[in-house]
Amino acid sequence: MKKAITLMICLSLLLPFAIAQDEADYSNNEFKTLFGDKNVSHGGYGAMTFNYSQIDGKDAILMGARGAWVIGHGFALGFAGYGFLNDYSFNQYLAGGRNVNLTGGYGGLLLEPIIFGKFPVHVSVPILIGAGGIAYTSTWNPYPYDHHNFDLLIEDATGYFVVEPGLELEINVVRFFRIALGGYYRYTSHITLYDTAEDVLNGWSAGLTLKFGKF
Repeated sequence: MKKAITLMICLSLLLPFAIAQDEADYSNNEFKTLFGDKNVSHGGYGAMTFNYSQIDGKDAILMGARGAWVIGHGFALGFAGYGFLNDYSFNQYLAGGRNVNLTGGYGGLLLEPIIFGKFPVHVSVPILIGAGGIAYTSTWNPYPYDHHNFDLLIEDATGYFVVEPGLELEINVVRFFRIALGGYYRYTSHITLYDTAEDVLNGWSAGLTLKFGKF
């Protein structure tokens, strides 16, 4: 898996140049550059992302946002971040027995080659490289007669590094709006957290991204 992720990152750095060359106008045999040519367009977008995943063997929801600079219709560079929360389970070994779950977030640099972005339906390859934090939390009700009053306790917390490559099928709805359906693989450094596996965050996710901007 590490080799596959490394390969995807390398491809993400090479694809923009291939795409820019494909879209360039060579009628005057002039050498084209990525940043210095007047024919290279620039834009940007903001996006909201809603993903489903499994974390620690339980259903989890990830909600996130992106902001990126779009270069020549073929490459986006920016930042992305997610927050996550998985379903509760019961831990009988905590004092009194409590419902517990994992919550946290991560974010960082976004590299996103866009393949044939001018076509109504096309592909993008977003890759997030960054860091995050995760907490093992529990809920505790000190007043059994009050079913609406719960205390949220952080039993343990830690940080980690993360790489998350993905593949998205994008649809150009209108000039300023795109919908992307994507699949992603999240890979993190070892996580040291109470009652939690070191690779608890490693795994697949899938979801929907709504993009607004100039592409």
